[in-house]
Amino acid sequence: MQDGARNKIIEMTKKTQIKNQTLQIPKPILLTATLLQAISPKLVTWFAAKLFTTPLKHKIPKREWEMDSQSKKERLWIPSIRKKIQVYRYGMGAKKVLLVHGWSGRGTQLVKIANMLVEMGYEVISFDAPAHGKSSGHSTLMPEFIASIMELEKSMGPFVYVVGHSLGGMSLLTSLRRGLQVKKAVIIGSGDVIQDIIDAFIARLTLKPNIGVLLKEHFEKQHQEEMESYSSHVAAQYVTVPTLVVHDATDNEVPVKAAYNIHEHLRNSELFITEGLGHRKILGDEKVLDKIKEFLVR
Repeated sequence: MQDGARNKIIEMTKKTQIKNQTLQIPKPILLTATLLQAISPKLVTWFAAKLFTTPLKHKIPKREWEMDSQSKKERLWIPSIRKKIQVYRYGMGAKKVLLVHGWSGRGTQLVKIANMLVEMGYEVISFDAPAHGKSSGHSTLMPEFIASIMELEKSMGPFVYVVGHSLGGMSLLTSLRRGLQVKKAVIIGSGDVIQDIIDAFIARLTLKPNIGVLLKEHFEKQHQEEMESYSSHVAAQYVTVPTLVVHDATDNEVPVKAAYNIHEHLRNSELFITEGLGHRKILGDEKVLDKIKEFLVR
């Protein structure tokens, strides 16, 4: 087989593997959304809002069992949102690092990064965000991630570093803007523009684009604030700590353009783009781990 043909097959295989990592929406939900859209824009917007704020809970995979079993677990009350979250304390280091998972994730999801940090001599603090993992609640939004981060700094900080994946990275950027004090930050596969995120969700529901605009307006009316204030590039303009922005070029859930835009708006950042890892495998890749370690100890 010629090299060109072989490379094409390898590339197609990689793209298929990445595509299969994307969370699929069940057909009954897609059919319901389509039906409601035909009946009423208001009804389908309400339905989409309910889906958008309800994370999926997954069983802990075997690779996370050790971190889950060896962590000291605590329940922490977050006064500003009146919810309790599950907190994990992993390792015995004197200095602490905070890890923040993404949407439909859990506190042990960044286990490979956690293990590396423990080996480096740090104590890792992570948590199940509201309505995720073992934390209470059924629905949540990014402001509740941020409220949890800020309360964790008060009760268990200070943190020397922070690492966040996807929505966790977005939440860290806004938390840093609001006063979270750390020496360095790492964000992995983080989204950027809120309307883009909503539009991508609406597209996955196979709804018309105007429903995305209505959904954003729904959240702004409900929370009495502009949703774009939570866009990563907006927060990035106020972040001064050294930040490593990691993203995969073939991420089908969060386009790599988000990383470039975040990097452009940060004052002190480094961009690390991978290839063929997608949105989740990037969390356990050895080259990514090595890059994070090199960045933190530099």
